[in-house]
Amino acid sequence: MRTALLAVAGFALLGAPAHALSVETRISAAFEEKLKDDYGLREADILKQALAAKIERRLAAAPNVDRVVVTIEDAVPNRPTFGQLNDEPSLDLVRSFSIGGARVTGVAYDAAGREIGSLDYDWYETDITQAIGSTTWTDARWVFDRFARKFAKELAS
Repeated sequence: MRTALLAVAGFALLGAPAHALSVETRISAAFEEKLKDDYGLREADILKQALAAKIERRLAAAPNVDRVVVTIEDAVPNRPTFGQLNDEPSLDLVRSFSIGGARVTGVAYDAAGREIGSLDYDWYETDITQAIGSTTWTDARWVFDRFARKFAKELAS
């Protein structure tokens, strides 16, 4: 019994990450105003959680990265947000769509607190035909994934 418990504990340690990556997501002051005025503050948490998930997934195994601070500088939805739907009755959750995108900046730190890399990335769709079938933040989420991939690649080199 004791041997079995030690074996299980050993396998659990093998599967555990070497360190826990700390990800801090922020919203820029300018984008926070845009959220407050146009999209609704509720969207900030949705976007921050989506970005944090992408960063954690892509940078969890990055060598020497202990902490990452990422800031959503701007984001444009593909579909109306609930705030927009409340403010503008002519918008439709299903039939209203637009081109979207986002701009994200990030800084990675090692365990000693030294900056080991940074990235500024943005992308905005230019073709309205690509927005059909999108969810509210499809293009922004695509930017978050692309940002996380590029940042992981940069930190690995």
